[in-house]
Amino acid sequence: MKVIGYRRTFRHIAVLIAMGVGAVAFAPAQGQATTGSIFGHGPAGATVTAKSITGVQRRGTINDSGRYRLSNVPVGTYTVTLDKEEKTVDTRKNIGITVGRGAQIDFACENDQCEAKGG
Repeated sequence: MKVIGYRRTFRHIAVLIAMGVGAVAFAPAQGQATTGSIFGHGPAGATVTAKSITGVQRRGTINDSGRYRLSNVPVGTYTVTLDKEEKTVDTRKNIGITVGRGAQIDFACENDQCEAKGG
């Protein structure tokens, strides 16, 4: 009888281990972000573009408060440009994006005022 009990216990442990390994192997990758963000200040109405050497590109417009945020930027190294009136006026190179982190890139604003002027 001791042999039967040993086999049953061994089989039970083997099944539990197999289930544990299977659960880990097929677990969903929720919460494992593979992106970061680029944010900062600049002249209201201007366009900020981030482009990687692999061709990934994110673009956004600076809001009336002089702020912008490019979200879901894949991990990598980017060149970030500021375009105003369809002309590139500033470029920042070798901006590294890491998982779950943001890179702050601020561009100069006229008279240090990034907000849109009311009229």
